[in-house]
Amino acid sequence: MITLYGIPNCNTVKKARQWLTEQQIDYVFHDFKKQGVSAAQLQGWIDAIGLDKLINRQGTTWRGLSEELKAQAATPAGAIAVLQAQPSIIKRPVLERPDRVSVGFNEAQWAEEFGA
Repeated sequence: MITLYGIPNCNTVKKARQWLTEQQIDYVFHDFKKQGVSAAQLQGWIDAIGLDKLINRQGTTWRGLSEELKAQAATPAGAIAVLQAQPSIIKRPVLERPDRVSVGFNEAQWAEEFGA
């Protein structure tokens, strides 16, 4: 099962969802702002792709965080709490497949990976 995690109004998530639909790839969408993300899920993503790739340090939500929260997000344990409280700082979309996890949408890369 393929799960696409993100926020519905994010332009990159919209492009990723459209691409998956056009390629007729079945997936489930998980709105992590409304549905949340468990600590175990976040830990799995951190283990798979690394904390630096998972946190979007370019967005307005990150820039609006206090220095204390930014410092807390420097360690996996601290980051999990921050990411659960502020899911908008998770880089989007997160694509979870049975064999891998990836972050962001790159049409050429996805086409190669999915054989589309």
